[in-house]
Amino acid sequence: MTQTAHPPRADRSSRPEGSGLAARVSLGRLFAVPSTEFVLIASTAVVLTLFGIVMVLSATSADPAGPFEGALRQGMFAVIGIPMMLLMSRLPIRFLRRIAWPALILAVAFQLLVFVPGLGVSSYGNQNWVNIAGFQLQPSEFLKLALAIWIAFVLMRKQTRLGIWHHVFIPIVPVAVLAIGTVIAGGDLGTAMVLVLVALGCLFFSGVKLRLFILPLIGGIAGVLAYALSSENRMRRIVAAFNPDDCDYYRECFQSTHGIWGMANGGIFGVGLGNSQEKYGWLPAAANDYIFAIVGEELGLIGCLLVLVLFGCFAVGAFHIIRKTDDPFVRVATGGITVWIVGQALFNIGVVLRVFPVMGVPLPFMSQGGTALLSVLLGCGVLLAFARTLPAPQPKAVRTASQGKVAG
Repeated sequence: MTQTAHPPRADRSSRPEGSGLAARVSLGRLFAVPSTEFVLIASTAVVLTLFGIVMVLSATSADPAGPFEGALRQGMFAVIGIPMMLLMSRLPIRFLRRIAWPALILAVAFQLLVFVPGLGVSSYGNQNWVNIAGFQLQPSEFLKLALAIWIAFVLMRKQTRLGIWHHVFIPIVPVAVLAIGTVIAGGDLGTAMVLVLVALGCLFFSGVKLRLFILPLIGGIAGVLAYALSSENRMRRIVAAFNPDDCDYYRECFQSTHGIWGMANGGIFGVGLGNSQEKYGWLPAAANDYIFAIVGEELGLIGCLLVLVLFGCFAVGAFHIIRKTDDPFVRVATGGITVWIVGQALFNIGVVLRVFPVMGVPLPFMSQGGTALLSVLLGCGVLLAFARTLPAPQPKAVRTASQGKVAG
């Protein structure tokens, strides 16, 4: 009797080994719950951005030329910047390392455009803007992020030689001085100070020996002081901050005085959203460098504390990345970006409170300025990419079992 041949059954062993596991791992990564650091940084960035749009709308509502133009433009950059932040959060760390040198070169080249006739724009004695297709951009804002990523990449490559002074200083110090010099040439002391902070923050979080860190710190302070004292206008602003009774009310003290008056007028609960009096011509930079004064006047001490709490939450999320990561590139870049954003916020608030002289430094996320908002959101995107690389916390049962094995 002839037997009918049956087709051979599919052998499980013939399937690609681990294909099902790989699919499950990919899906697990796709639907993984974001880390606490990711949630803190992303949520505070979005809330501060939206809060800033509301305050810019309020601060510019008294502008007869276009009461809603500033808020609409700020909202447009937010619509572009927030998706770009989330897109940056998906970038692999190796890609960020590869673009460190190209990003710095492009940022410096972009900054040099401010000196090109027909493109460069001067404002209040500073030549640090370019006008492209009707949009006024500030290239130095992108230089902050590029410098932090580049220094982190160089220090990562020199991780085993950070105890030798010339490996710490070269090429970081000469290249950083060159990059900062392009901003100083335009007369922007505030941005130059923030760039110095970025470089010092990267060096500090790299774990370099304290004796090697002190020399760049002293050099940075000395350079900023020398540049500040070289201009009569900057000297008057410094004197006005520390001796307000002896300055010209209609020149150096006009804006800072009305900023303080607005804060005092707000009291604890404020005069109400949209009810500021100082924005009616008394505070020229109400939507820019003095947006915090409008917050204090309209929302009072409660509104100011809310802004400080949000920046505090942002700093906590960023410093948790520094503490948990084992990657020196991630640690140093996170330190530089955090010092940039949080330090600039403290500078701006200090200027409004007359703790520091007027330096023209915007409040991150909140001050009117599309380039500043876009660069800060891109910096947050890099931090979110770093937050994705942190090791997932082990469940308590797994930790207990592993500890028992070690003890056994």
